[in-house]
Amino acid sequence: MTQSVFLDRVAGYDDPDLPAKAAALLAAAGCPVGPGHTALVKPNLVAPRNPALSCSHPAVVRAVCLALVEGGARVVVADSPAFGTGRIVARLAGFEEALAGLPVTIRSLDRPRRLALSGGGHIGLSRLAEEADHIVNLARLKCHDQMGMTLCVKNFFGCVCGFRKSLAHQTLGKDYDRFAAMILDVVAALPPSTSILDGVTAMHKAGPVGGEPLDLGLLGASANPVALDTAIYATLGLSPQRIPLWRAAMARGLPGTDPAELHFPLLSPNDFRFEGFVVKPELAPLAFEAKRFLRGRLKSLMITLRGGR
Repeated sequence: MTQSVFLDRVAGYDDPDLPAKAAALLAAAGCPVGPGHTALVKPNLVAPRNPALSCSHPAVVRAVCLALVEGGARVVVADSPAFGTGRIVARLAGFEEALAGLPVTIRSLDRPRRLALSGGGHIGLSRLAEEADHIVNLARLKCHDQMGMTLCVKNFFGCVCGFRKSLAHQTLGKDYDRFAAMILDVVAALPPSTSILDGVTAMHKAGPVGGEPLDLGLLGASANPVALDTAIYATLGLSPQRIPLWRAAMARGLPGTDPAELHFPLLSPNDFRFEGFVVKPELAPLAFEAKRFLRGRLKSLMITLRGGR
């Protein structure tokens, strides 16, 4: 079955056409949000470090929220970062200023509910995410040291509450396929979604926090996050053996894993200059060293305490 992926070119985050293009991409991807619907805009708020590159860009967040508000939706912007809370990191990333004047609420993805995993065990999934009528999954195109790339499917992992993400790294850290399967379980448990991929300025060489910028000018959308991710994997010359999430999606027979299935009604990936985009040749271990894990938990607590003042 053909899977549609919609790509458009954006000159930069200050491009005056960005709001119109974001709205057009949402419409093209069939985003059904309208009057009376609650839309969760789920950005990438990974951490307060290097937020201009590691987090969703506030201009894209505003453009997406504006389109949803104009369509009559109630809009909540929320995430669960690795460090701190969604509200704190959103503020540090410039969301409060960008969303000023819009009837939009910024929250943290909290209130965990136990989700049983297909590989055994469970994880805490945010009830706020589960209770939305529709999720607009706003990912940023980045490398990821442990998973190869972090695109649309990986961005849903932020719907897992707080420290439970770090704990999953520890408990599943010896098995990339099981970790990837856990993320697919999370996606399957969530409401319907539309994914937007921000590749206006991407992160390459490392990630999801400490990489380097590369301007691509790409903004993408699809009703199928797997298909949108596959378009990027294939364009970069990657293989399922290199990308655990792609491999896990193929093992489940999910639509959109085969590049031959993809249809590009607007621009194609070949219309963008990916030359020079560097992905690390080997994956880093999923599990953190004990000292790093404890240091991360203390860092998250300190950020939360400072942000609450």
